[in-house]
Amino acid sequence: MNYQETLDFLYAQLPMFSRIGAKAMKADLTNTLALCDALGNPQNKFKSIHIAGTNGKGSSSHIIAAILQQSGYKTGLYTSPHLYDFRERIKVNGELCTQEFVINFVKKIKPQLEIIQPSFFELTVAMAFEYFAQQNIDVAVIETGLGGRLDSTNVILPEVSLITNIGKDHMDILGDTLEKIAFEKAGIIKQNIPVVVSEILPETKPVFEKVAKERNAPLIFAQEVFKVVDYDYQLKGLTINIEEIASNETKKYELDLTGIYQTKNIVGVLATVQQLQQKGWNIDEQSISIALKNVKALTGLHGRWELLNENPTIIADVGHNEDGVKQIVQQLQQIQYNHLHIVLGFVKDKDVSAALNLLPKNATYYFTKAQIPRALNETELAKLAHEKNLQGRAFENIDAALLSAKSNYQNDDLILICGSVFLVAEVKV
Repeated sequence: MNYQETLDFLYAQLPMFSRIGAKAMKADLTNTLALCDALGNPQNKFKSIHIAGTNGKGSSSHIIAAILQQSGYKTGLYTSPHLYDFRERIKVNGELCTQEFVINFVKKIKPQLEIIQPSFFELTVAMAFEYFAQQNIDVAVIETGLGGRLDSTNVILPEVSLITNIGKDHMDILGDTLEKIAFEKAGIIKQNIPVVVSEILPETKPVFEKVAKERNAPLIFAQEVFKVVDYDYQLKGLTINIEEIASNETKKYELDLTGIYQTKNIVGVLATVQQLQQKGWNIDEQSISIALKNVKALTGLHGRWELLNENPTIIADVGHNEDGVKQIVQQLQQIQYNHLHIVLGFVKDKDVSAALNLLPKNATYYFTKAQIPRALNETELAKLAHEKNLQGRAFENIDAALLSAKSNYQNDDLILICGSVFLVAEVKV
């Protein structure tokens, strides 16, 4: 099989959450452990950092990977889902794993697939671990897929764990309260291994305290270590002033990631890096500063309040749940524009109604869908939106929706594409 045939085989043979939703989920780690065992347990052959959270885990993973990479460490990065190329999930020093590796890995593991019958995600996790072991990396930054406790990635013993934030998402799987969701995310907390929590919420703090105490894990609330004093957002950059609370020392960081939600992520990132420094990792201030300015170049991160085009001004953001949409609305309040055009699509299993309640009423909407079975039909989305007084038309794909938005664009307008990771992945500017 060539590369495309190999991918087609994976998509066809294995349950895939991003396409079919919760039916692809497995309720324990048995399959992942069996796959890893068949491969000689590659997850035990490199050091790692483990990251979970409702929002911010992708950005935080990429930022930490950039810092480690800039500090001279050969750094693996496992994230999901991918936007454009399956191999975005598995990178070393920002470089995608090779097509040849994917082909050879599937060929090698094929006899086990009938026996183990893993999900797509379980197989890609094992694939990442095998690649990182083969590449003899110094460290891997591993992002959970969903939850934490039963997530396929939760077979590693990291240097430090990071939980970014807790919000209402995947409630059909993780639970219908913040406390229940926090318990699932807290599943990545390991015996005697420090855990950093980026954001303190009254509902979730006791959950983390209880689990950390049970596992004798040092617990660090990042907001008690670092404080964002102020920030300045520009279309092409974000400057954040951060105070280290213990020393009252303030540092200025420039980020190439311009979403103001990075002000939440950055404290968790810095507290995680501080834990690594205390463990003897050689990470200096200059490396941190350079990495923060060059996250996209170092790691290939896309879709986080990303400026895709300047005339017309087109921005894409993968925020897709209630908290993600809140952040998008907050960002819009920082920008001056004449009229707002929003190209919008969701998947069926999100709380679409809650997200629609938050979106601005004075925008023109272009309702559409990603070309996956999980996508919410554009006419159904338009109907739900019209009930919330959001005005616009339905389009059967992103190309038609974006073409219409561009044709209606006037000077100083803004076109925003959001609502689904999979929608952003199909954008061709």
